[in-house]
Amino acid sequence: MSKKTLDKKKWHTSLTGVRWWKEVGWRHIVGILVIVYCIIPLLYVLSASLKPGSTLTGSNQMFSQVAATNYANLMETNFWRWMLNSIIVAGITAFGSVLMVAAAAYAFSRFRFKGRRGTLTFLLLVQMFPQMLAFVAIYLLLLNLQNVFPILGLDSLIGLICVYLGAALGTNTFLMYGFFNSIPQTLDEAAEIDGCTHAQVYWRIVLPMVVPILAVVGLLGFISSFGDFILASVILQKEENLTLAVGMYRWASDAKQVDWGQFAAGAVIAAIPIILLFQFLQKYIVSGLTAGSVKG
Repeated sequence: MSKKTLDKKKWHTSLTGVRWWKEVGWRHIVGILVIVYCIIPLLYVLSASLKPGSTLTGSNQMFSQVAATNYANLMETNFWRWMLNSIIVAGITAFGSVLMVAAAAYAFSRFRFKGRRGTLTFLLLVQMFPQMLAFVAIYLLLLNLQNVFPILGLDSLIGLICVYLGAALGTNTFLMYGFFNSIPQTLDEAAEIDGCTHAQVYWRIVLPMVVPILAVVGLLGFISSFGDFILASVILQKEENLTLAVGMYRWASDAKQVDWGQFAAGAVIAAIPIILLFQFLQKYIVSGLTAGSVKG
């Protein structure tokens, strides 16, 4: 092989490498930096949870001590009761929001009725107002409602679930509405010609085709209600009825007496349901969030 051919091959290889770095390589660097940025705080919390009697300033040397003392101490607190309350509230909220939002989005997408456009516009406008404006109204509403239906009043998990379901209706309806519009309506018409009712079309044909967006709506509903603090702190009062976010906040409210090792152990365990849910639904997340934006 001649020298000219070798020089040309080296030049081509060098050009290919430069082009790869410009188009793809820099993304790997950014990805690695983002992973490091996200992993270090998680490792710090995990290290603090495994160090007996750790403090925020005394946990700088990560994994200098490893013991399960802080996790064992959680058995002597209300942590697991709070954990159960959070999972119950988040699970029912996620399931209920999926049923409600799917039915609403299907009606807006497939049916033409009076007030349809106005209702869609109203749902969109409601999302423009900060949720903090509704806290006083929600508190007074539940305060008076408990005189008639105590199960739906203050300090009630069912009342908190109802509030979460109402909050999830607006934004998720628009998200699922766009997804329903991406499904050809000719499928509905063909099924109706074959003798299917609207209910059969909805349950047997349409819903199986929108599983990705159902998973996304359920995931968003679970995460938002599982980690919510403000609404839960306004509605819940008794120690045994608290959710995890409110209960752990009360642990940390007195900075001089809080056991940060125990707090870190609780934070590590609290992250497990979210991680497992993400892992289980990850194949639906990207398609569920993007497919509805194709046609709306």
